Amino acid sequence: MVLSRPPSDTDVSVHSTFASRYVRSSLPRYRMPESSIPKEAAYQIINDELMLDGNPRLNLASFVTTWMEPECDKLIMASINKNYVDMDEYPVTTELQNRCVNMIAHLFHAPLGESETAVGVGTVGSSEAIMLAGLAFKRRWQNRRKAEGKPFDKPNIITGANVQVCWEKFARYFEVELKEVKLREGYYVMDPEQAVEMVDENTICVAAILGSTLNGEFEDVKLINDLLDAKNRETGWDTPIHVDAASGGFIAPFLYPELEWDFRLPWVKSINVSGHKYGLVYPGIGWCVWRTKDDLPDDLIFHINYLGADQPTFTLNFSKGSSQVIAQYYQLIRHGFEGYRNIMENCHENAMVLKDGLDKTGRFNVVSKDQGVPLVAFSLKDSTRHDEFEISDMLRRFGWIVPAYTMPADAQHVTVLRVVIREEFSRTLAERLVLDIDKVMCQLDALPSSKITPPALLPAATLPNTVVVANNGHLEKTELDTHKQSMTE
Repeated sequence: MVLSRPPSDTDVSVHSTFASRYVRSSLPRYRMPESSIPKEAAYQIINDELMLDGNPRLNLASFVTTWMEPECDKLIMASINKNYVDMDEYPVTTELQNRCVNMIAHLFHAPLGESETAVGVGTVGSSEAIMLAGLAFKRRWQNRRKAEGKPFDKPNIITGANVQVCWEKFARYFEVELKEVKLREGYYVMDPEQAVEMVDENTICVAAILGSTLNGEFEDVKLINDLLDAKNRETGWDTPIHVDAASGGFIAPFLYPELEWDFRLPWVKSINVSGHKYGLVYPGIGWCVWRTKDDLPDDLIFHINYLGADQPTFTLNFSKGSSQVIAQYYQLIRHGFEGYRNIMENCHENAMVLKDGLDKTGRFNVVSKDQGVPLVAFSLKDSTRHDEFEISDMLRRFGWIVPAYTMPADAQHVTVLRVVIREEFSRTLAERLVLDIDKVMCQLDALPSSKITPPALLPAATLPNTVVVANNGHLEKTELDTHKQSMTE
């Protein structure tokens, strides 16, 4: 005789999650559940649903770090419960942040004396860093205009149309007019001459991008500096430059040390960089450093003492984790200049392998530059039958996440695919990606064009011979319909 009993709604012991009632019912999605569930069941259910996410290592759309050494992972987990803002309680963590700021400032050639400390701050990413830098520029401009007895209600900022959306957020949130230099086909970064021509007495800064999101290209910061210097001398203004080095700040010093883009140029007053991109740290950590103390207005800095001691703070948020700060310090001392240079050289070489492989197919135009962020941006030479969005979609079947997108204003008719080469993207993966792209192209060749105009929209004279119109006026099967049917059988 087999004894059985109905499942108990009150039995919370789980010997096997998959033998429990928790896998037989849906969990609430928009309201907190009334009852608790065992920790094993909660973990299993969430872990299983997360399996539907893409593989971060194969996410070639992202610039963000997806792999770190196990030793650094241990440091991250050991400090995950530390609130970075509690500086008096965690003085060593604060010291590590200050060390990072100084190392990065020296890497960017800040004009610091022998015993002088750098001016900078850790942020949750380059977006916050750009907000802080923009606020500093706006406040300095306002203070100067007030002192001169001039209007200070119409600030503007000059950028290229290729800037990341955080610049648009800054302009909208903090009421600054965004004046964009439009792009054109074949030239996908800000034109220095056009940018400086747009500068007026209300310009708080010119924002130059060291590593465009669109194609990885470095903008010519030195030419912008030289043109701006001449204009400032002519007009008596002192319009400065901010360098958005979110992607390129940890690349240029190691691959292109002779390139002048940083504080070696006198009109560069602040620089942001993403630690969670080529700084080799998990998201989110960013940095903003200023040339001198005078470039960060004192009235933007708050002083608090309710956590145990006087603490200066210049951030948009307050509480945040310490793990990424500690991880950044680990990477800086673990790799040193030599290690970062080797990693960036590997990334660049693997990008060239991918570029050469795409060139050999004869199907693509590469729109990225050899000098810049190690990525490959490319478009179809012939997009009359299929487009880049179809390639992106079909590559997902092989596990690859490769974005397709259109260029910004005045070049929006150009569509590109982009592959970002990160530290953990090996040559083997680069060669495999080329093979998979070639497979996708062969599969697309065998499919009918996605751009065939529906027969109902074609003029009568252009209807193909295979279209049959019955006496009742209804359209019978076309060659395309027959092909689609055969593909599904």
